[in-house]
Amino acid sequence: MHTYDFDIKDGVPVRDKSDLEFVNDGVSIVHRKSLADNVRREEPKGHPELRIVVIDESGREVHRERIYPTKV
Repeated sequence: MHTYDFDIKDGVPVRDKSDLEFVNDGVSIVHRKSLADNVRREEPKGHPELRIVVIDESGREVHRERIYPTKV
């Protein structure tokens, strides 16, 4: 198992130091989706640049994605 943290960023990072354990990077990225869904539910008109960044136990950025995707 590997430990992951999740930053919520819109210029200034807010680290969620929950140190969640997942089998691999892919599973932590799937968890990021549920976090983004929760934020969108709580604040449907949030800041368009807000994103969640997945950080592994070594401090490496694993994944970065906007919470409010750009509409095409």
